[in-house]
Amino acid sequence: MTLGFSVDSLLPKARGGGQLRMGLVKLEEREWRDPMPDWEARTASFAAWPEAVQLTPEVDAPGRELAAMLGVEGALPEAALATHEDLCLLTKQPDGEVYRLIGAAVAWPSDWHPSKKIGLPLRALHAPIAGYEEQLATGVDRFMETLRPGPIYGRCNWFIAATGERRWLPDKPPQQAFAHVTPENADETLFVRSERQTLRRLPETGAILFTIGIYVEPLGKLSPANIAMLGRAVQSLVSGEGDRRGAPAYAASLIAFAERTAV
Repeated sequence: MTLGFSVDSLLPKARGGGQLRMGLVKLEEREWRDPMPDWEARTASFAAWPEAVQLTPEVDAPGRELAAMLGVEGALPEAALATHEDLCLLTKQPDGEVYRLIGAAVAWPSDWHPSKKIGLPLRALHAPIAGYEEQLATGVDRFMETLRPGPIYGRCNWFIAATGERRWLPDKPPQQAFAHVTPENADETLFVRSERQTLRRLPETGAILFTIGIYVEPLGKLSPANIAMLGRAVQSLVSGEGDRRGAPAYAASLIAFAERTAV
């Protein structure tokens, strides 16, 4: 099982609902990055949003190693312009026990601000995710600790947004953001967003690279099978997770549209 580069190809591999899980698949080198980046969109997005790039002194060497891997001169900011994916680098201090975010070049975040995450340890980075500490934190810590250079692992997820913009930073409460959504127009007013995430360890510096490829489509553009999956999944999110995602504001419309599509 591998991962594609579109919402329709990613959703069948994503967790539908219920308990949190990493859901990792092993990727070949050729499957690591999107082969058709939108260079213009990347350049414009970074230029329009300076907060996208957050650096600590520790990120210089890993950033330069990564840029060289991607065939460009420079460090993390230049590397992020050379690929579709947003890039995060994490390391442990020589005397530390936890991984921290030491650099981020994230043009298209999914409801988070790089400036508020830089420097945080792994568990604090994921603190807003309901159920992470109880269901996933220990497994993620173990995976990070044992990941060796060479293998590449990927996973994907999904969100429902009220906008098709790649940079998703909600500035309204969900009830207000989704107020215009109805079962009749959900195909055009609900946008399905999937992050294609990969993890690998850089061989020279030992830093862990976390990439995030963003894909967004209107609900109505997806396959009937994926629409049906989302209709089921939104009913079985972990307690608290649905509220964080704004599900109560759009769930009824999504479910009704999915049921109508299945007929």
